[in-house]
Amino acid sequence: MDSRADRASEPVTRTDRTSEPVTRTDRTSEPATRTVVPIWRVTEAAGLEASWIDLRPTALTARGRAAAAKPAPYRLDCELDTGDGFTTRRVHVTARTPDATRTLDLRRGETTGRWSVDGTERPDLDGALDRDLGLSPLTDTPPVLRHALHRRPGERHVLTARIRVPDLVVVPSRQTCTHLRRHQDAGATVRYTCGDHHADLRLDADGLVTDYPGLAHRLP
Repeated sequence: MDSRADRASEPVTRTDRTSEPVTRTDRTSEPATRTVVPIWRVTEAAGLEASWIDLRPTALTARGRAAAAKPAPYRLDCELDTGDGFTTRRVHVTARTPDATRTLDLRRGETTGRWSVDGTERPDLDGALDRDLGLSPLTDTPPVLRHALHRRPGERHVLTARIRVPDLVVVPSRQTCTHLRRHQDAGATVRYTCGDHHADLRLDADGLVTDYPGLAHRLP
């Protein structure tokens, strides 16, 4: 171990660092990422879902896992990646039932807007920006965030790529999202309508579902 005295007697070589190029990173310009981990009791499926969600100002990624008893016992693992404006880039889902294991790789081209299911193009999904995973409150969030419907009045008609659970069949689905009211806790109520079905969803300040009547509610 060297001592301070030893260091004092050593020759000192000075380096003129002013001549070196300096690359500075302005961290204030980097988008902030927050991780939230909501857990929902999915009453319609008699199950639970937990999601690890990385929220950024205009995009999110999520990894979720669900286990439920209805319509048949299943376990579901899902990875979701969105691009700018919370538009879908990729969803990968694995569903396990007592009889089979199924996987789904659903993608949307950011430049072309074209969808593919397990590598096969799906022109019937052209125009969709979102995917809707059945029996999951997670995938209700991106269209709300894109249009800030948890913060201000508005109504949007959206086409989604709906994923049935647990068979993972993908079908086009037209839905309407309508802002109904803001709440003092900075959350909001947004109505989802699909055909003859509608539900008034309670959302928190991040646009995540806290209560979806008849489907799920978030645990404290």
